[in-house]
Amino acid sequence: MRQGSKKRPYYRVVVQDSRKPRDGTTIEEVGYYHPIDAEEKQISLNTDRINYWVGVGAQPSNTVKKLLNKEKLSLN
Repeated sequence: MRQGSKKRPYYRVVVQDSRKPRDGTTIEEVGYYHPIDAEEKQISLNTDRINYWVGVGAQPSNTVKKLLNKEKLSLN
């Protein structure tokens, strides 16, 4: 979910029903991504909740898969 102002993006990693609009109601926020911040503070993910949601059938988008690979998080 993209937020922030023009040229200052901020992304929230969320669990969302695929039938809802992109910026609509979310089920749960599981992390964030700040592409402009320092390298060590760019990504913050709640790995326990991500593993739970993937375990019950959630499918991460291609972009979220790249973030998970960057953080070296393997999906169950």
